[in-house]
Amino acid sequence: PCAPERMAQLGDSDRDAIVQEFLAFFALPEICDGNQLQPPSTATTVRDRNGQAKLTSGPFASGAPLGGYYLVEAADAGAAIALAGRVPVVRLGGVVEVRQVVER
Repeated sequence: PCAPERMAQLGDSDRDAIVQEFLAFFALPEICDGNQLQPPSTATTVRDRNGQAKLTSGPFASGAPLGGYYLVEAADAGAAIALAGRVPVVRLGGVVEVRQVVER
């Protein structure tokens, strides 16, 4: 099962422990920002159709939904990947994607 399903299967004390792990992770000095996102069902997708914005309800892509994000400051990609492995959702069967920010 995916991470949300696994979380739903946990008892209250186990679920509370996971929430505390997320809070501890967010408190790490490498974490610059982050937030949980509302479920994909609440999304509005905006596309251009002949110069007009076309809105559709729901997420842009199917597959694993983006549940949130963390902005981290790491020495290199290896350090960022190691940090990503510590996100509690990974242990619950979730996936963490690591990308660099485009410098401007």
